[in-house]
Amino acid sequence: MDYFFDLTSESINIFCSSSIGEISRRAQELVLKINDSRTSDQKVMDSFQEKLVEKVTEMKEHMYTVYEENSNVMQVKLQELSEVLESCTKLKKELIEASQGLARLREGLAISK
Repeated sequence: MDYFFDLTSESINIFCSSSIGEISRRAQELVLKINDSRTSDQKVMDSFQEKLVEKVTEMKEHMYTVYEENSNVMQVKLQELSEVLESCTKLKKELIEASQGLARLREGLAISK
């Protein structure tokens, strides 16, 4: 019986050793796979970041172009407004002068009566 027990014990040791070795090998493969996956994920994220930075840069350039165009249009409109306001000021001055002239004429007519 001791012989059978020793054989079984030796078989168990061989089986356990090969199982432990296999488990260790598979664990190492999994770690390598995980590391490869992480490297791949990092490349994807780096690429995404580059594209995102490119897109944001394009959007900023477009925004500044629109700002410049709007500034030019606003400058023209402000110039037109300034000219209109200047014209209004002249017309107001002329109306005041005409009103004063009419007031003097009325006074002159009132005196001559």
